[in-house]
Amino acid sequence: MIIIPARIGSTRFPNKILADIDGIPMVIRTAKAVDGIDDVLIATDSQEVVDIAKQFGYKATLTDKNHQSGTDRIFEAAKKFGLKDNDIVINVQADEPFIEESVVKAVYDLTKRNLGNEKILMNSCYKILNSSQADDPNLVKVVTSLSGNALYFSRSKIPYPRDHHFDEFRGHIGIYGFSMKSLEVFCSLETSSIEHIEKLEQLRALHNDYDISMVEVETNSFGIDTQEDLERALKFHIL
Repeated sequence: MIIIPARIGSTRFPNKILADIDGIPMVIRTAKAVDGIDDVLIATDSQEVVDIAKQFGYKATLTDKNHQSGTDRIFEAAKKFGLKDNDIVINVQADEPFIEESVVKAVYDLTKRNLGNEKILMNSCYKILNSSQADDPNLVKVVTSLSGNALYFSRSKIPYPRDHHFDEFRGHIGIYGFSMKSLEVFCSLETSSIEHIEKLEQLRALHNDYDISMVEVETNSFGIDTQEDLERALKFHIL
């Protein structure tokens, strides 16, 4: 199941998940982008979002307003819908209306391959960034091992090219794949100091000695954090 955490509050872009994109709210655009892969459920803290989802034919459920993260929100929703230990749960953010189906499918397939490997707590993806793009702290970078597992995530430029030019940084894309069992484990872990420092919740898994499996994808999509982001994105996408 693909679960979209859809918190209505946003300090930089109020009610952004309901922003109009060619007559369709952003959260619904996101759902439409991925509904060819698996069932979609919208997990929200707003009755308005539940009602809108139902108007467009999508399942939605109310969740606690006080969740600290989207992962906690999707876990509550997954429990409500009675998902079993080996059921796949893909977390796709509500502010990704232009995400390509192929990107989410890559994470879904990776998660499916890793079912049963209790060492791998999460599955995710990255795209290649050039050196200039990697300077942006809003683009999270990841370094991976030979086996394709994440070694570290940071808003800083990693690896740091001390002695020569380097132009193949790996930009993390915030789509996460879990089994229901691994999602429950992740949500039971205490937050870590590095998670608080970087403001990246996936570091909680690494801090607790779990692995995050990564796959490379190609994408032109990016999350919408501000009205300016939306206007910029609309220039590059034909709806």
